[in-house]
Amino acid sequence: MPVSAQGTPIDRFSLPDDRGHFGPYGGMYVPETLMTALYELQDAYQEAKEDPLFAQELKRHLKEYAGRPTELFYARNLSEQLGGAKIYLKREDLLHTGAHKINNCLGQVLLARRMGKNRVIAETGAGQHGVATASVCAKFGLRCVIYMGAVDMERQALNVFRMRLCGAEVRAVEAGQKTLKEAINEAMRDWVTNVRDTHYILGSALGSHPYPMMVRDFHRVIGQETRRQIMEYENSLPDEMVACVGGGSNAIGFFWDFLEEDSVQLVGVEAGGCGPGPGRHAARFMGGRVGVLHGCKTWILQDPDGQIEPTHSVSAGLDYAAIGPEHAYYHDCGRIRFAHATDGEALEAFQKLSSTEGIIPALESSHALAYAIKRAPQMSSDQILCLNLSGRGDKDVDQAERILSSK
Repeated sequence: MPVSAQGTPIDRFSLPDDRGHFGPYGGMYVPETLMTALYELQDAYQEAKEDPLFAQELKRHLKEYAGRPTELFYARNLSEQLGGAKIYLKREDLLHTGAHKINNCLGQVLLARRMGKNRVIAETGAGQHGVATASVCAKFGLRCVIYMGAVDMERQALNVFRMRLCGAEVRAVEAGQKTLKEAINEAMRDWVTNVRDTHYILGSALGSHPYPMMVRDFHRVIGQETRRQIMEYENSLPDEMVACVGGGSNAIGFFWDFLEEDSVQLVGVEAGGCGPGPGRHAARFMGGRVGVLHGCKTWILQDPDGQIEPTHSVSAGLDYAAIGPEHAYYHDCGRIRFAHATDGEALEAFQKLSSTEGIIPALESSHALAYAIKRAPQMSSDQILCLNLSGRGDKDVDQAERILSSK
């Protein structure tokens, strides 16, 4: 069993504790008016976890509606061009709605029905979580409201239309930077006001307990499939696994079943934006410190007075000031290593995978690709680098074209 930097064994099954803590991180830092709703959700989720019928229904919808299992694809052309490690891509981009987000949305919409909630709200940055939420609400006949920053609505106009096409009301958030942080603020205000009939489908492994645990669990299927598939194809575990990290839902789902494998290096890649300096990036471990935001204690980009700093990333889904508390814990333990990729590096990776394999990745996933493109040549040809391709890039094509054509 791996040990932390402090020399204590890492036991993934012991986290979080009963109060939602991952070591010093996590917890329930919310207004008193939300505590009843969170306790109700915690109890409902615990009952659902122990109910085999819930698991069966979720598995059926993941297969029939979302399209699981997704393929683990050997990127032969990219691997041979770069030299070094064999690169495998976990193809979450093949899922219905275009990203890993549907895993969590299906799980949470089944919980909402179980609790008798007939209205669902959500926040979204890149729009993929919003589209997934709108889609599952349409499928199960629930009212749906999506909060999205006005800046993100402009750069992800296609996803805004997709949400509305599925019957969701998309509400523009004009406050602050008009991005993901502000969208979460508005969703939480809505939930406080309408808590009796409304369930909040939080889109990442952050926020107040039980969300980090619950979202992680709904995304564990990514890593479970990856383990089975890589053993079938290579009869070996990967040497290194890489995923982009905003809040961290795709990454923790991809990594979780490998946390106790000493031989597997785990790397999360944050948004390096335009480089170091306040307001120029969204890499929490490059310039952040510990604080509380949106219900949990974690690493946050904030100034010395505790005010949340502006963030920047070419990818709307990574443009957020905090990271999920479980990632913060494993960062401090030394179990997950964190790197960052700049906007320019992500755009280069976006183009490279498209031209070598005919797969257009999301700009979020392109950050992990940028790291892999640098890392693979440093590894030997008998080593395996596994990358979570968390979403497809259809939503980003117009934005990428505008940026690249202006250079």
